[in-house]
Amino acid sequence: MSELVMPNDTNPQNNLMGGNMLRWMDIACAICAGKHCAKPVVTASVDNVAFGSPIRNGEVVTLEATVTRAFTTSLEIHVQATAASMQGENPRRTHSAYFTFVGLDKDNGSPVRVPPIVPLTEIEEQRYHAALRRRELRLVLAGRMKPGEAENLRGLFDQ
Repeated sequence: MSELVMPNDTNPQNNLMGGNMLRWMDIACAICAGKHCAKPVVTASVDNVAFGSPIRNGEVVTLEATVTRAFTTSLEIHVQATAASMQGENPRRTHSAYFTFVGLDKDNGSPVRVPPIVPLTEIEEQRYHAALRRRELRLVLAGRMKPGEAENLRGLFDQ
């Protein structure tokens, strides 16, 4: 997904406002999740948002969203933003984040099973396995899992 940064998207420093970037990231991730699930989806969480270099008025932002892992009713999406001039000059990675979406039943809106994914590349494989740790951390921080139950996080703290 690509967006042109216009004056109404910027702050007084002439840079893209963070809230607009988050909105665009959410839309790109929702499209990705909806295509993967072939059903309605809703945003459940956003974490690990990394704001990199500023994006200036007149630059083009390109967002690439990919499913990193599907769980039972939820799926994690990684989104990477790049910015460049209108002519494509000086491209640079600027922002990234992980979003979690829940697949919904079309009729009653309750959570439903989402299709699995199979990682095909080395980076997809790394993100796939790391998604378990990110999921457990989200659940612990939300109070939905006790820290002692987070088996994939134990190795990080038991040293």
